[in-house]
Amino acid sequence: MIRVMALYGASTEYVLHSLIWLVENTDPVSSLDLAELQDIPGAFMAKLMPKLEKAGIVIASDGLRGGYSLARPAHEISILSVVDAIEGRKNLFNCQEIRGRCALFSDAPPRWATQGVCGIHAAMLRAEQAMRHELAQTTLADQAGLVRDKAPPQFIDEAQSWFEQRLKTRRVGAVRKNKSREKKTISGGYHE
Repeated sequence: MIRVMALYGASTEYVLHSLIWLVENTDPVSSLDLAELQDIPGAFMAKLMPKLEKAGIVIASDGLRGGYSLARPAHEISILSVVDAIEGRKNLFNCQEIRGRCALFSDAPPRWATQGVCGIHAAMLRAEQAMRHELAQTTLADQAGLVRDKAPPQFIDEAQSWFEQRLKTRRVGAVRKNKSREKKTISGGYHE
């Protein structure tokens, strides 16, 4: 089996799939809920979401109902902006100018061999530009629409219900935690 090295890693895949759920959700969603829904590491997602916040793709809200929401409409957020926020601007190809290193040149490459832009580098630059153009033209709204069109309507409803239940559980869990703290404080056994 031949393994191909990916330009973009799992981080990009995790984040893009997660952001699709934010398109459909009006309430903020925790990074842990996004991770658990998709069976990806929660700590990993928690590290990725601040990158998106810094890039202006999501906004974070604190508190019991806190989590992440899209910072602007999904049709204004390109896949390219997400990729660049997570991965940074990566070049598809890094030309090493080996065209001038041919053993037949005896360490003195002729002008014709090194003149102008390397043809391989030029082809790779065109491919990179085409890829970036495509990613810039595709939005989160486009991707969410593909999921809506592909999935049965009850799946979208089940996912929405799942998020709502998680939000309720967070509220109840926090209330229980606070009552426990109050009891400990009242009895003198708890101090922060």
